[in-house]
Amino acid sequence: MEWSPLCLESGENKIMGMPAILSGLCKCVFGAAPTPLIVPPIDCVVAKNMPMATIMNHIPFMNITPFGTCMNIANPMVAAATAAALGVLTPMPCIPITTGPWLPIKPTIVVKNKPALDNTSMLMCQWGGVIQVSFPGLTMCTM
Repeated sequence: MEWSPLCLESGENKIMGMPAILSGLCKCVFGAAPTPLIVPPIDCVVAKNMPMATIMNHIPFMNITPFGTCMNIANPMVAAATAAALGVLTPMPCIPITTGPWLPIKPTIVVKNKPALDNTSMLMCQWGGVIQVSFPGLTMCTM
């Protein structure tokens, strides 16, 4: 099934967020590097020949890969390393632990009965990080 791009919300003339696809990138406010969004090509809708993501694509290590190192003191590994370094913030390897599905800001597109993930959505990490789509994979929306 191919995605039919929509640029306007019905009747409101508001531009929607860009849908995220397999080639998209995510970033965490406490992570050191962006990582690719992983969308399994299982029973999916495609855009630009890539599977479209939904808010349910939030599983750590399956959809969300580590962001290099974590710099949040709320992460127990960072707290322990910082304490061992006498209070000097010491980043440790990122292990994302998402607490639920993505939070859609403007759910205007539905993919297989689930809101599509777009570049305005947010995902919370147990260690206090906020994960967002930094590059959705689609660069333009045409009618």
